[in-house]
Amino acid sequence: MARKFQDAAIAGIGATEFSKESKRSELQLAAECSKAACDDAGIDPRDIDGMITFTIDNSDEVMLARALGVKDLAFTTRISGGGAAAAATLYQAMALVNAGLCKNVLIWRAMNERSQYRFGQNPTNTTSYQSGNGTGSLLWCVPFGAMTPASWGALQAQRYMWKYGVTNRDLGYVSVQQRKYAATNPKAWFYEKPITLEDHQNSKWIMEPVLRLLDCCQESDGGVAILVTSLERARDLKQKPVKIVGAAQSIPYNVEVISNYYHDDLTVMPEAQGTAKRLWEQTGLKPADMQAAMIYDAFTPHVLLQLEAFGFCKAGEAAGFVKSGGMAIDGKLPVNTHGGLLGEAYIHGMNTMAEGVRQVRGTAVNQVKGVAHVLVSSGMAGAVLGTA
Repeated sequence: MARKFQDAAIAGIGATEFSKESKRSELQLAAECSKAACDDAGIDPRDIDGMITFTIDNSDEVMLARALGVKDLAFTTRISGGGAAAAATLYQAMALVNAGLCKNVLIWRAMNERSQYRFGQNPTNTTSYQSGNGTGSLLWCVPFGAMTPASWGALQAQRYMWKYGVTNRDLGYVSVQQRKYAATNPKAWFYEKPITLEDHQNSKWIMEPVLRLLDCCQESDGGVAILVTSLERARDLKQKPVKIVGAAQSIPYNVEVISNYYHDDLTVMPEAQGTAKRLWEQTGLKPADMQAAMIYDAFTPHVLLQLEAFGFCKAGEAAGFVKSGGMAIDGKLPVNTHGGLLGEAYIHGMNTMAEGVRQVRGTAVNQVKGVAHVLVSSGMAGAVLGTA
């Protein structure tokens, strides 16, 4: 029988609490957030037939399927690249549903990144940097002292900051705004803990002169899951369906997932530019059509680079945009309204994807008025979520 092209929609989201000491295995965290996403959607976990996660997620698909009681998987895959995979999981789930290959696709990411291992520390081995994990280029960096994500991110951002006169104090406005959002989000680790610009400037240097402690994302324990199905089916389920209006990915020549300082112009993020070009062409939408944006914020400079890459700001103008209140709830483009990876938790960007869903549903703690479309971005991939 010929397959019918179908629109895809997010029907369910689920998460564990976000902590620094989960006291549970990553498989259990994966099962908990996955069951929560199914419950949110009103879908029996046994009916999941597609599963997508990251190459570096430690939870095995077969074990998770067994834990959930999944009857018969038709498709599984893993996406490389750490946080860059977040929106790419939505892209692939959309494609599976569009093609009629799967009915209920579960996306998950679960980690004990604070209590079990720490991405922010110097590596004790380079096993995870082998080819196939999307981080093979790091084998060229580590022997020369570039050993941590902060060192890679700072080296990437320094040229941009020099060219446009952006200072670390300018970056502080990103952190202050996102911590303001987190302070009113009961699920955020930094709930009721806003910061001032002076707090940011007094935090210790991590990579001088680019990154202070409060420019860096957290190390978190927790799990987040998203359930993708057809828009037609989602309309009959528990929650207001959130349509995946479009999704795209871009990995241009000489662009790396993390150590992204090999391309010709280090003042831009080519992968985000490529994603934006495809996304706007695919959807027929433009930056002005977005009421909010959820942007991967491993480090504060990445927010500025993506604001420019997606066309919300002209080159070199993102810092001024943020300083003037552009990211605020009443600003031109509210950004990371849950607090982001800096303020809520670092679950490799999946909690940021979930916040995009809440904004379209109208259920976010820091709800933007009149949301019809939200951009969610993880740099190398992005999606537009919208009302159905």
